[in-house]
Amino acid sequence: MSDSYELKVLNPATEEVVATVPAASEQDVAAAVARAVRAQRKWAALAPADRARLLRRFADVVDAHLEELAQLEVREAGHTVGNARWEAGNARDLLLYAAGGAERLLGRQIPVPGGWNVTFLEPLGVVGVIAPWNFPMPIAAWGSFPALAAGNAVVLKPAETTPLTALRLAELALEAGLPEHVFQVLPGHGHTAGRALVDHPDVAKIVFTGSTRTGREVMERCARLVKPVTLELGGKSPNIVFADADLTAALDPFSFLDNSGQDCCARTRILVQQPVLEEAREFLADALASVVVGDPADEKTRMGPLISRQQLDRVRSYVPEDAPALRGSAPDGPGFWFPPTVLTGERPDSRAAREEIFGPVAVLLPFTDEEDAIRLANDTPYGLSGSLWTQDLGRALRVSQAVRAGNLSVNSHSSVRYWTPFGGYKQSGLGRELGPDALTAFTETKNVFISNVSPSTEGPAQ
Repeated sequence: MSDSYELKVLNPATEEVVATVPAASEQDVAAAVARAVRAQRKWAALAPADRARLLRRFADVVDAHLEELAQLEVREAGHTVGNARWEAGNARDLLLYAAGGAERLLGRQIPVPGGWNVTFLEPLGVVGVIAPWNFPMPIAAWGSFPALAAGNAVVLKPAETTPLTALRLAELALEAGLPEHVFQVLPGHGHTAGRALVDHPDVAKIVFTGSTRTGREVMERCARLVKPVTLELGGKSPNIVFADADLTAALDPFSFLDNSGQDCCARTRILVQQPVLEEAREFLADALASVVVGDPADEKTRMGPLISRQQLDRVRSYVPEDAPALRGSAPDGPGFWFPPTVLTGERPDSRAAREEIFGPVAVLLPFTDEEDAIRLANDTPYGLSGSLWTQDLGRALRVSQAVRAGNLSVNSHSSVRYWTPFGGYKQSGLGRELGPDALTAFTETKNVFISNVSPSTEGPAQ
């Protein structure tokens, strides 16, 4: 790896440098892909049971290092320690789930005249995964581990600001016995290492999580090589609260404050039916005031800092000091802190109500009836996630079908489970990750027809 320039990893809570790592160059990417091509052939040739066994061993090693991984995530990403422990556990659990799929990549036998027809699911080859900084461990795992289970090699580029957990996972993979170069991690800048990975002709697929703007560029560059992509992009998810809902559960502020709001699935548009609007406003004011914002390593902390000075400046640009809002508090001094905020004077077409802020900021918008709620929920270029709250089962089904989003929860704020598919509509992305079909997204279907007709009597080729 080139040492001509480096990445400085800052602790977002203190602004102190916690690590310095070499940044990969275009030449480093090319060398890593060449190694991955060779390693993948041997990895794919292993019996599926042997690949599964190695991945389960990898999960065991991750499990033995959960606290270490969690503390790394606290330091490099500013996540609360409770969230970081969940994230490390999610990576472990996905390894086990993916390992179970390695032996279940089943083809089909299709009845045809004149012979037999079977299909095979074959690995793509080398998969490039470009992971974001908001959930460094889980999202890196979502792209990498099913691809490995399907027989591919993976080259993972973590975000510039959060490479440490990815690098440690690669070390743990080797400790578990995975073959060298099957799972490689290359920290680097998007405009060099990321672009080189996307453009490399021997990288068979790209999995990208990040902004919609960058996702468009990734898709355009992949199109030049007719290279498949999975894109998980932005969101502006609605939280639709009908008057008959349990307001205490529906207005949980961590539906948009989790990970300091740096979550594509954050319910940042709080749509409340008019009869309970004032009650909702009062509840949110009290809830924000009670949120403990501070040192992410402290077990009592519920919300930590933003990832960087750049992100803090971006969030501030959406919240003028004189904007009508409900506000919590945040620490002063070093660190990238912003208080929990709900804007109460926004129009549905305002910048704050339509653009992804990616911080602890939501907008409160009233609606009149079911039709109005659906109209507001769909009035966005995004369609990743959302919640709706009602005691009326018929309404829950009607609204669920009408809202254009890939992941909806009724009377819940949950979006992600590794055993169910995840992905978005519209400009929130392309393709699906996780769930029972996760491994097939990293395979090609090969169709084989075996004739039982003598060549002398068989008709013309089709």
